[in-house]
Amino acid sequence: MQSFSRGWSFLTQAWGMAFRDKDLIKPSIYALLVGFFVSILGIIPIVGAYLLLGDTGFGQVLTFALGALMVFVNFMVTYLFSGMTAYLIFGYLSEGDGRMDKAWRIVQRDFFDILTLAAASTAVNMLKRLAQRRNRRGGANILAGLARSAVGLLEVLWTEAAYLILPAMVIDDLNLKDGVRRVWEITKNNLLLIGISTVGVRAVTGLIGLVLGLTGAVIGFGIGYGIISLLGSGVAGLVIGIGLGAMIFFVFVLVASLISSYTGIAYHTCLYIWARDTEKAQALSQPIQVAAPAPLAAVLG
Repeated sequence: MQSFSRGWSFLTQAWGMAFRDKDLIKPSIYALLVGFFVSILGIIPIVGAYLLLGDTGFGQVLTFALGALMVFVNFMVTYLFSGMTAYLIFGYLSEGDGRMDKAWRIVQRDFFDILTLAAASTAVNMLKRLAQRRNRRGGANILAGLARSAVGLLEVLWTEAAYLILPAMVIDDLNLKDGVRRVWEITKNNLLLIGISTVGVRAVTGLIGLVLGLTGAVIGFGIGYGIISLLGSGVAGLVIGIGLGAMIFFVFVLVASLISSYTGIAYHTCLYIWARDTEKAQALSQPIQVAAPAPLAAVLG
């Protein structure tokens, strides 16, 4: 319960920063909009390949390759804008102002490094999909279950690592190899002084997403059903009712995604900054305890 309370407190602190400096939230909004259009455009060739080639061997390979490409592009979009957000938060905490022009220059500088991070995340994602596909085709057995569990654990660990590697890239100008090494070192040396279990950011954003999703579904269904009842079950009534209901639900889902995305990036950026400052203090043999960045400090007391 204390973990959840701290997670909620951090969320309010993180969004307090965003309300004071609107630039902090802009990249997360851009990421949602660009990601949505990329997904819409990306699904067209995948569906086309499946319809034209069906379940043939070449069709399966092509569909898998196109799916991997779409996953890669989505990761690329996410990491580019998340990198901007991380640098904006760093600028806000260190200089009192997160500047979009600086953040844009930083992600341009680190474009290739971010691209390699997206490629690594795509590889992990594809491994998970291959394990799931093999499990469905091969039936349930111990080896398949172990492989699926191992790949699932790898995905969880890599997802967490990636959102720590990203601040390392944009703040300290590290490539993927050095970023992985940096995160490994600060983890091994216990410089990540607070973990997911201590500040329940993921639990809070997950609950908010569930509540908003259910609320959007109920409101969307209610309004859609009301319009169909009013206009009748003809083509016009169904199109308007279902379309408007779906749009309402989608808006709620977008808001939930925005809250989760920005809060998660803010949390991992603060974690990395804290570990980074602690590492510097230890290198100088300073006995003082390094204060956490303001949003975390306010939560921890």
